[in-house]
Amino acid sequence: MGVSMGGVGISRRQFLSAAASVVATGAAMVGTSVSVSADTYGSGELGPWRDLTRSISTDDQIRRVLARDGVFLFGDSIGVQDGDALALRLNELTGLPLAVDNWSGRPTEAAVDALQTWATTYGLPSRILMAVGTNDIFKPPAFGPQVKRAMEIAGPTRTVYWVNTRVSRTKEPEPVQRADLRNSLWINRQLDDATRRYPNLQVVRWAEFLAEVKYPHRYLRDGLHTSVPLGQHWRNTLITQAIRNHPPTKRAGS
Repeated sequence: MGVSMGGVGISRRQFLSAAASVVATGAAMVGTSVSVSADTYGSGELGPWRDLTRSISTDDQIRRVLARDGVFLFGDSIGVQDGDALALRLNELTGLPLAVDNWSGRPTEAAVDALQTWATTYGLPSRILMAVGTNDIFKPPAFGPQVKRAMEIAGPTRTVYWVNTRVSRTKEPEPVQRADLRNSLWINRQLDDATRRYPNLQVVRWAEFLAEVKYPHRYLRDGLHTSVPLGQHWRNTLITQAIRNHPPTKRAGS
């Protein structure tokens, strides 16, 4: 994107003055309430999400995927929409089964809570897919510590694939769209910083893909959620390629 947002320690003044000329093409986020007057980072505030749509594998499904050393996915509303298509594509191209915990509107902290619960209840496979971060644009500094926490739960023998984010909600006013994009860049910078500390962290570069395509609005139906089938296909393709091209060095627990 050509904009440096700095790491977790960036000051609010430095952050808000950076990337002011970034052009946004985004949309409204499901499960959020934008209130710019009460907002610190320009994107509004995260609204109630616990009663929103979710898609969570059954206990039996989770145990079957674990027994086959498949993939555990923790996601948000994009995962709710795209999870079934991803499971089919992943199985077709890699033979790996997928168990999911997708919840609309969920920030990364709550997704990592779910990861901890699954680790305690079931154990974890060699591959963990984290497709969260979009709902952290409302409080970007909270994201980095949760990446650290997730990596500590996963441990060094598992590969964690993390989809980075690109949000700029088209139904919001232009200043909010710009803030969304700045906050997305801040989140992604924290994720990139974490790769230097955790060699088993693989970033799925969805944001870079969207930055390079000619018409990004064709891949995002609202500046956040993937369009179907085009955006869904390409995001799931990037995820599947990352999982196939960067396998764990050894099976978890071995």
